[in-house]
Amino acid sequence: MSNRFEDKVVIITGAGSGLGQASALQVAKEGAKLSLVDLNNEGLEKTKKLILESVPNADLLLITADVSKEEDVKNYVKQTVDKFGKIDGFFNNAGIEGKQNLTEDYGSDEFSKVVSINLNGVFYGMKYVLEIMKNQGFGSIVNTASVGGIRGVGNQSGYAASKHGVVGLTRNSGIEYGQFGVSIKAIAPGAIMTPMVEGSLKQMNPDNWEEVGKQFVEPNPMKRFGKPEEVGYLVAFLLSDQANFINATVIPIDGGQSYKY
Repeated sequence: MSNRFEDKVVIITGAGSGLGQASALQVAKEGAKLSLVDLNNEGLEKTKKLILESVPNADLLLITADVSKEEDVKNYVKQTVDKFGKIDGFFNNAGIEGKQNLTEDYGSDEFSKVVSINLNGVFYGMKYVLEIMKNQGFGSIVNTASVGGIRGVGNQSGYAASKHGVVGLTRNSGIEYGQFGVSIKAIAPGAIMTPMVEGSLKQMNPDNWEEVGKQFVEPNPMKRFGKPEEVGYLVAFLLSDQANFINATVIPIDGGQSYKY
């Protein structure tokens, strides 16, 4: 196993499930000291258990936080620096899908909630982590956007708007902070079988969501859902020093669906 993250400190938000959990496990196997952040404390404990099964001496900090609250974000950054002294990598990942509906029927409160978590939460994380990384003169940030951030997604106005915003923040901040030795990029996952995607399928058809899933991936050139660990491999690479010159860009991981006409 690679030791790309030996003596490196990585923060992961949304670490209690899905892409955050898979990425945490991967970078822990490669030697990272981890600050794991999630609103769901039970999910954090599950991630901790999975990591310790593979890396018994892993150095972990678990923080329960709501990324839509600026003070919570400021606190998880402070706790990380207080414990570890620096931040080498930041997987700015926490997010929700929200309810599905036509734009005219999309609730204003629901729109605000999705944007508050998916976009404001990413902004707050970048704001406070970038301050640390700029002063250090190094660091890598990976934001979770979505294929919904580079093209439309029907019935998901809040989600698509928020993820387009993440793409804009990534490109803009990458341009700003490259001069300080900080690289910033985003991933754009497609249909990855996570609890969030499962929940989305159940919104479409609660009684036969597995069949909806089969139809959902049919247009994909690879005819399947992606696996969380496949995203974890990509995130680990992008957070590593090997990807330092990848900056201000968005990398799809969707089996090629975004480019199929």
